[in-house]
Amino acid sequence: MGKKGKKEKKGRGAEKTAAKMEKKVSKRSRKEEEDLEALIAHFQTLDATKTQIVETPCPPPSPRLHASLSAHPEKDELILFGGEYFNGQKTFMYNELYIYNIRKDSWTKMEIPNPPPRRCAHQAVVVPQGGGQLWIFGGEFASPDGEQFYHYKDLWVLHLATKTWEQVRSTGGPSGRSGHRMVAWKRQLILFGGFHESTRDYIYYNDVYAFNLDTFVWSRLAPLGAGPTPRSGCQMSVTPQGSIVIYGGYSKQRVKKDVDRGTQHSDMFLLQPEDGREAGRWAWTRINPAGAKPTPRSGFSVAVTPNHQTLLFGGVCDEEEEESLEGDFLNDLHFYDATRGRWFAGQLKGPKSDKKKRRRDKTAEPGGADQQGRGGAGAQGPLEVLREVATEDGTVVTTKQMVAAPGSAGQPLSDEEDSPDAAGGPVVEPSPRSNAMLAVKHGRLYLYGGMFEAGDRQVTLSDLYCLDLHKMQEWTVLVEMDPGTQEWLEETDSGESSEEGEGAEDSGGEAGDGLSRQA
Repeated sequence: MGKKGKKEKKGRGAEKTAAKMEKKVSKRSRKEEEDLEALIAHFQTLDATKTQIVETPCPPPSPRLHASLSAHPEKDELILFGGEYFNGQKTFMYNELYIYNIRKDSWTKMEIPNPPPRRCAHQAVVVPQGGGQLWIFGGEFASPDGEQFYHYKDLWVLHLATKTWEQVRSTGGPSGRSGHRMVAWKRQLILFGGFHESTRDYIYYNDVYAFNLDTFVWSRLAPLGAGPTPRSGCQMSVTPQGSIVIYGGYSKQRVKKDVDRGTQHSDMFLLQPEDGREAGRWAWTRINPAGAKPTPRSGFSVAVTPNHQTLLFGGVCDEEEEESLEGDFLNDLHFYDATRGRWFAGQLKGPKSDKKKRRRDKTAEPGGADQQGRGGAGAQGPLEVLREVATEDGTVVTTKQMVAAPGSAGQPLSDEEDSPDAAGGPVVEPSPRSNAMLAVKHGRLYLYGGMFEAGDRQVTLSDLYCLDLHKMQEWTVLVEMDPGTQEWLEETDSGESSEEGEGAEDSGGEAGDGLSRQA
């Protein structure tokens, strides 16, 4: 009896500590967010001048990170919203809406009155009702100097049939945050985790909320059992059995004054309704699936395949010292089959015929063809690849990245043992990266953008790739990009502010290296 009482007391103590930290962060960030509200209001005033729907054919969007990419539930279209871009001195924040027509291979910029304010690291979920709806919650806006952050707690819906934005006002929802995850479950949106950051403090969340799509009411869930520790940037997906999977994520702790240590989580949990009903109680269960699990990483991207497997792509594996952070960027594929409770490493089969011409990624290392001989048929671990990026000013930066080894085991969508074509040269594939944006439509995976680091530079990508998940043969490049042409400005101490200006690219502030791990 005594042990039980002690354990309960310890649990209550942890809750009190978390509550105190949240109150501390909230008090310090309130003033910061009040300062930013005026800037956000300025940009909303500019947006308010647009009173008509304007659809403009355009080239592919400029590079951006932490945007959302969603598949239209009825049309052959992908929807890109929001994001940020950092050029070394300034971060540009966006609330632009782009539509990619899959059949026509064309982009359209869609200007719709009264859009959500500029943001990144939000969550977007598409549901089919009413001709299709795109629901958006939260995200973040950074000040021009990169020292202050505003975390949104607003909920918006884009009615795709009528092309109208609507802000849905409902009390009792989650606090402002970034890097959270949200999925559609039956007639509800389920939201988990995320983080909130001020100049000096930060807090991570592991709370769970549900938003009812019929009543427009938020409710905070209190699942039974021990769930995930607070984190952001995790995998969250719905299984064919109606459970919700949480895998991995990122969090950091302050180990001493001005020194933080990040954690790349690799644990996995199921969130299940006890009786299967929407209004019932929920429970956490920790699981440990078999198979070829992903190596620990953050900044990975997630999508759901046509046969309801969860797909995980890329990310970054950090080597963290007290005063530095170095990352090995990845471009491997992993699949989680909830029905079998097993992970599989994605293996491309290669084209059907060696007569089929392969196109080469412009950013690939010239010596990449030699990598096929570096691992045996059973090789499982990633290969270390050195890549050179030549910038506009002639500087050549060498970066170390990790590439999935040839011959890694596992077929996600089929048990066929077709071996990859060994005759051809280098295969087209996305370069190693974190925070790519993924969407699946008609059995094809679409991958847009992402980022990698080259020394002190952050390279933000705007390329677009496609992979047929049924055939699993090879990537197709739809939009190419040469990262060496991207402008990079060295930091200055001039203290210049970018508040003045007009248009979608006139807000900004460096969100910091951590956002790429957390979002």
